[in-house]
Formats: sequence, C-alpha cells, structure tokens
Amino acid sequence: MTGHHTADPYRTTLRTAADWGLVALVLIVLAALTLPLGAKDGVALGWFGGSLAPLFLIGVALAVIGGRTAPSRPLGAWVELAAVALAWLLPLHLLDEEIDLSAGWGLWLFLTAATLLLWRVLGTLSGVPGWTRSVLVPGLFGLGLLAGWEVLVRGFQVPAILLPAPSRIAAALAANAPVLWDDFGQTVLTAVVRGYLMGCGAGFAVALLADRVPFLARGLLPLGNLASAIPVVGIAPIMVMWFGFDWPSKAAVIVVMTFFPMLINTLAGLDSSERIQLDLMRSYGAGHARTLVKLRLPNALPFLFNGLKINSTLALIGAIVAEFFGTPVVGMGFRISTEVARMNLDIVWATIAVAALTGSGFYGGLALLERLTTAWHPSMRER
Repeated sequence: MTGHHTADPYRTTLRTAADWGLVALVLIVLAALTLPLGAKDGVALGWFGGSLAPLFLIGVALAVIGGRTAPSRPLGAWVELAAVALAWLLPLHLLDEEIDLSAGWGLWLFLTAATLLLWRVLGTLSGVPGWTRSVLVPGLFGLGLLAGWEVLVRGFQVPAILLPAPSRIAAALAANAPVLWDDFGQTVLTAVVRGYLMGCGAGFAVALLADRVPFLARGLLPLGNLASAIPVVGIAPIMVMWFGFDWPSKAAVIVVMTFFPMLINTLAGLDSSERIQLDLMRSYGAGHARTLVKLRLPNALPFLFNGLKINSTLALIGAIVAEFFGTPVVGMGFRISTEVARMNLDIVWATIAVAALTGSGFYGGLALLERLTTAWHPSMRER
C-alpha cells in the first residue's frame, strides 16, 4: 500500500492567494518607486535623492523575504511585522528632515502596501491562541491607527485646530498632567464612582424587589424604555438646579442614566434560569430566597456584568456632560468647555484621551472580573 498524501484544496487555495497577495504588494512598491517621495524647498525628491529612504526600503525588502522563508508562518509574521515598522518609520524620518509629504504620492503608495502587509500579519497572528490573539493583535491594530493618524496629519499639514497629531496630544498631556489629574479626581473619583455605585446598586435592589412583586416589574419596564430616550443634556441642567454645582448634581445625572439599564439587565438575568432547573430546586424543598442565591443570581451574572459594563461608559459620559452646565473650576467637562472657548484644542484632546483611557480601563476591568467570576458559565465556555 503506497503512502500517497492528497493535498488539502483549501490550504492550497489559501497559499496561492497569499502568494498572489505578495505579488500585488511587490507591484505596488515598484509603482511607488516611480513617483516622488516628497518635496523640499519646492523641488520634488526622489527615492534615491540623498535621503535614508533606500536604507528603509532595503530593510523592508529583507524583512519581507525573511518572513516568507521563515520555518513557521507565525514566525514569518513577526519578521514581516518588523518590515511594517520600518515602512512606517520612514515618513516620520522624512518629517524630521522637514520634507513636505503632501505631494509624495510614491510614499503614500508605499505606505498603502505596508498597510496591506500589516493586514496580512494581523490575520496570521489572530489565528495564534493565547495572549497573541487577545492582547497583541488589538494592540497592534490600535498602534497602526495611531501611526496612520500621526503621519497623515503631519504629512498633509492639517491645522492643529482641526485635528492635532497624537504626538502633540501626548505633549499636551504631559505638560498639563497636574491639571488633568485634578480634573480626573473631581470627575471620576468623586462624581462617577459615587453615582455609579448608587445607580447600579439601586437598580439591582429594585430589580430584586420587582422580581418578588410582579406588578412592580410590569410598571417599571415601560418607564425604563421612556428613561432611555431622555437626553442627558435635558436632565443635566435640572439636576444642577436641584442639587447645586458640586458633585451631587453629577451623581444624580449618573443615577438617572444607570438605574434602568441595571434594572432591566438584572430582571432579564433573573428570568434566564431554565424551567427544569427551577423544578429541581423545588423538588429539593428550596424556597424563594435559597433558589435566588443558589441558582438564579449565579445564572444572572452575565446579565449583571452586561449592565455594569454598559453603565461604566454611561456614567463617565453623564458626568462630563453634566459638568458643562455648572461645576466648580475643575473637572473634565469644565476643562473641555473652557479650553474650547480659549481655542486650546490640544488640552481638549488631552482631556478626551484621559476620558477614553479611563472608560476603556473601567470596561476592561469589569470584563476581566466577569471572566474570572463566571468562567463556569456556558456563555463563557463558548467563547
């Protein structure tokens, strides 16, 4: 019996498509070499006009060749990732040399090829299990977006008042760190944390009561749909008039925004237990309280965390918007509204970056806690 091995048509097709993709990238790079790299003092600059561009180009070519000849495809993807990094370092080097990139269509075509190569690399690394797929791939994707933002804004000389470069935002963040820290403390540590705990806690407690009293649930759910349609800019000035300019008015806005999402998700989670599970608890003689603690609340944990994650972003948005309508001379919303009036857009973007990082960190922490506490749940095992 001969040991013939039949090639997998699917893998063969993928390999052929990858080879043709590499050929397309090479053709794009060759076309880029025929176009200008940029201009200096009004004179078009070619790829071999005295800049370090040839060295970057050689490094990219060697990295791609090394990646294609690597013994394993993931290892090859790492080598090709080095080629992508070299390609995106080239425009930053040219900008430091004060070369105008707005007319450097060869460079932009070259960066297009580098972006397509990054796409291929991320597609390969996303098939590697573990931290590579869950952490590295999203991180590289975000870093690629930041690099593209930096190069496009500086390369086409976009006015900072319209869109500053990430490096400019980072500089403003470092220069105004003490002020931004005070704003963070006022908005997040004082208003958001308190309002979030009160809103989520009240929603959870009322959901437990409504689960025990059915008519209460039937009356509150329509109100939840109504409250979700109320704009925060409508209730924020009212809460400021009721509770003053300090943190209680911001916490009140957060409570209004977070109460009903937590209520609705908790009720949905309490109703998620299957009938056969409830019958089994009754057969053991378990009452309402024991069934709630032993069965229904554990099954509701994914819904509870869903409400907590939704409210983590709503709370931050509500506090910042509420600060537009009255606050002490500190806070993220106050900083944004004040610096916009002064046309200090760098500080505005730095505040936005702090808010985005805070919201992402809050959401990520809750997602990690959910994974640690509900690893036994079927919804988590399916992931």
